[in-house]
Amino acid sequence: MANSLLPPEERNLTPDQVEALDNRRDLGHTLLVMAGQCAVIATVLLLWVGQDLTYSPGWAHPMAYYFALVMALVAVFGIAGLILRKGKPRID
Repeated sequence: MANSLLPPEERNLTPDQVEALDNRRDLGHTLLVMAGQCAVIATVLLLWVGQDLTYSPGWAHPMAYYFALVMALVAVFGIAGLILRKGKPRID
């Protein structure tokens, strides 16, 4: 009998499909970890962004550009990780 706690699309999977599902969720978890690490780096970069925007002349704002790049990576990795981790986890 199928486990009624699982979503309907995951109740009758073959062992190969379960392994593929686990691999997808592991990749999602890895991407979420990478998003968290990038968020820590963005927090450190935030310490320099204000000074960079205030004192750097013209369009020369390297810290602001790095900060924008890291924030974009946080968004991409976080959204991709959440999409790949969808469903019921293996261990409750």
